[in-house]
Amino acid sequence: MKAFVTGGAGFIGSHLVDKLMSRGETVTVYDNFTSGKQEFLEQHMNNDNFSLIEADLLDLDTVKKEIKDHDVVFHIAANPFVRLGETQTRLDLEQGAIATYNILEAMRLNNIKKIVFSSSSVVYAETPDISIPEEYGPTLPISMYGAGKLAAEGLISAFCGTFGFQAWIYRFANVVGIRGTHGVIVDFIDKLNKNPGELEILGDGKQQKPYLHACDVIDGILHGYEHSNEQLNLFNLGCDSNTTVTRIAEMVVEEMGLKNVEFKYTGGKRGWAGDIPRFQLDASKMNKLGWKENYTSDEAVRKAIREILDNL
Repeated sequence: MKAFVTGGAGFIGSHLVDKLMSRGETVTVYDNFTSGKQEFLEQHMNNDNFSLIEADLLDLDTVKKEIKDHDVVFHIAANPFVRLGETQTRLDLEQGAIATYNILEAMRLNNIKKIVFSSSSVVYAETPDISIPEEYGPTLPISMYGAGKLAAEGLISAFCGTFGFQAWIYRFANVVGIRGTHGVIVDFIDKLNKNPGELEILGDGKQQKPYLHACDVIDGILHGYEHSNEQLNLFNLGCDSNTTVTRIAEMVVEEMGLKNVEFKYTGGKRGWAGDIPRFQLDASKMNKLGWKENYTSDEAVRKAIREILDNL
C-alpha cells in the first residue's frame, strides 16, 4: 500500500505513520508544520519507503502534484486547537472544509478513490445523557471546529456519491498520549510547572468525557479500514468509560508527586465557548468488527500523563 498521510507530523498522524511504516508500507507525509513536529518523524527520515512534503493543503496545485500514484489518503490534518475558533472564525473553514475539498479534488483528478478521515465526536454537539450511536441526529455542532469537521464529512460523502469514492470516517473521543502538544493534560502540567501550589481548572471540573489512548485510536483506524468495505464507512471510536476533568487534575498532581495543590475553578458547566461538558460514544459498531480499546478512559489518561512527563 502506498499511503498519503496529511498532518502526518502531528500528534495522531505521526502515530499512524509509525504503524504504517512498521508494517512495511510506503508512506508520504504532507504537513505544513503549523502544529506538527519533524522530530516525531526522525526515525523514518532515512527509510526509502518514507517521504516528507512540507506544504499546505490550501495550495491545491501542490496537493494535486504530490498526491499522484498513491493508493489511499489518510486525511488527519486539521486545526488541533478547538478554542482558536472563538477568535479566528475562518480557521476551521479553511483547515476543515477547504483543505478537505482540495484533498478530494486532487484525488478525483488523479483517480485515487480511497480516503480515511479523522473526524470528531464534537460533530454531535450537546446530546442527551445516552451513549451516542453514529445514527444520532441532527448533528448541530456548537463550535467552529465541529462545524469544520461536519462540513468535511459532508464533502467526503458527496464525493463518494458523485464520483464513486470509498471512505472511512472516524468520530474520535478525546485522544491522549505521547506527542500530545495541547489539551487538558498538557495544560495542567504546564500550569503546575509554573505554580505547583495552585491549579486553575476551567469550568466546574465536572465535565465528563471518554478519553482514548493514541495507540487504541490507530489500531481502530486501521482495523476499520481493513474489515469494513461499504462505500461510506462511518464509525465512532471511543471507550465504554469516561473521566472527569477534576479526576484528570488529581491524576496529574499524583504523577507529578505534588502535595496540597489548591484547585481553583473558573465556574460554569463549560470550560470555554463551544466546550461540550458531557458525552459518551457508542462504539458497538466498531466492537462488532472485532476492535476493542485496550485502556479504559482513566487508564488512557494516566498512561498519557506518564508518557508526557517522561518526555519533558
